Amino acid sequence: MFSIASYKHQWTHNVRADILSGLVVALALIPEAIAFSIIAGVDPKVGLYASFSIAVITAIVGGRPGMISAATAATAVLMVTLVRDHGLQYLLAATVLAGLIQIAAGFLRLGYVMRFVSKSVMTGFVNALAILIFMAQLPELIDVPPLTYVMVAAGLAIIYLFPRITTAIPSPLVTIVVLTAISLALGLDLRTVGDMGDLPDTLPVFLIPQIPFNLETLLIILPYSVGVAAVGLLESLMTQSIVDDLTDTDSSRNQECIGQGVANTLTGFIGGMAGCAMIGQSIINVKSGGRGRLSTFVAGTMLLFFCVVLGDWVARIPMAALVAIMIMVSIGTFSWSSIVNLKTHPRSSSIVMLATVAFVVATHNLAIGVLVGVLLSGIFFAWKISQIFAVRSELSEDGRKRTYFVEGQLFFASSEDFMRGFDFREVLDHVTIDVSKAHIWDISSVQALDMAVLKFRREGAEVEIIGLNKASETIVDRLAIHDKPGAMDEMLSH
Repeated sequence: MFSIASYKHQWTHNVRADILSGLVVALALIPEAIAFSIIAGVDPKVGLYASFSIAVITAIVGGRPGMISAATAATAVLMVTLVRDHGLQYLLAATVLAGLIQIAAGFLRLGYVMRFVSKSVMTGFVNALAILIFMAQLPELIDVPPLTYVMVAAGLAIIYLFPRITTAIPSPLVTIVVLTAISLALGLDLRTVGDMGDLPDTLPVFLIPQIPFNLETLLIILPYSVGVAAVGLLESLMTQSIVDDLTDTDSSRNQECIGQGVANTLTGFIGGMAGCAMIGQSIINVKSGGRGRLSTFVAGTMLLFFCVVLGDWVARIPMAALVAIMIMVSIGTFSWSSIVNLKTHPRSSSIVMLATVAFVVATHNLAIGVLVGVLLSGIFFAWKISQIFAVRSELSEDGRKRTYFVEGQLFFASSEDFMRGFDFREVLDHVTIDVSKAHIWDISSVQALDMAVLKFRREGAEVEIIGLNKASETIVDRLAIHDKPGAMDEMLSH
């Protein structure tokens, strides 16, 4: 439940660390926002304005304090075809619509679907992102001056060694300042942030996308908006869970859905592209001490300040400094224990984790990888539950009555074992099916129960079902047909 006191605390309880960590994140966001703009096929300003807007708005209305949201590759790649075929204005309109869909998802409380994502999928998601973050740095490490490697190594040394001296200042911020100072003092010929693209020199302005407001336009942008909304929420909620674990705090998933939606909707009206939470930047923020909403707010506002006011200086930051930070993020993000756990964890869990990693890395699409992982988790879970199932029986002393005791979960995966537990050729006067230690879940299990009853009746036996719990009784009363006229004919017709 919303509390003004709690909300105020989220802004003020960690001011110094939030400001410093926000500065680090702001600098790290600039080259990524430019790169994501290039991926989408739009001007760098579109990604930079989006990162400013999304970060600031999610800081205010988001559900996870300290999480960084901005323009991302996950949403940018979905917009490539739309921009190519219809132009920037349609991208802005699709961004607005995607935001509205996310707001609706929040009010419909769809954030709770995250409970169906297993730990194995989460681990695979994290590992895949770590690999993708590292792979994204490779263009800055291939065919570059040898001095680049020296600077990257120096940056990593500062990142890991400076905290031994003091943790008052985030080591990534020290890395950026020191390497930039060295590069400028020695006049080193290194690739810089300015080489990524022109930085904006004006504040964003409100505008309405210049598109025809008709059904045809809606049908053009709707598929893209749905995809962006789904992928954006998926990555945001996964990142939210990770930040929750890193900070040992809870946050509102449905509020985060609404916050992401509001951010994307408003961003489309200032010329920005859609975005979502960024695990890399979020981890930079947390590792640098950021915990509150202020850190995200500072990251967004300082990003715009650096570009518009200090653009000439920011453009001189060597990419080697930012590459070192992202390598640190990659190393810190990867779950190294998951490699050791491959020997001890259940094989099914390891398969789910590896499959999630493989599909995310192969497709560069987080949604596909997570979907594969969730499907595999569901399949393995259903298989395991179906194994915890048994049917045993007892024959009366006169040999004319048999009671079948059903134990376990009766659903589509165990219905065949259920049917195999009966001997329909045995001549009996009365059959009792005791399901007091079982639970009937779906239409497949109800149909199996129908078939068992009808087969026994066909052989002349009276059949009694006992022990139905309330939930099982409800679904059986609603779907079962074994007591209806013509039931056998209806079953055989299927």
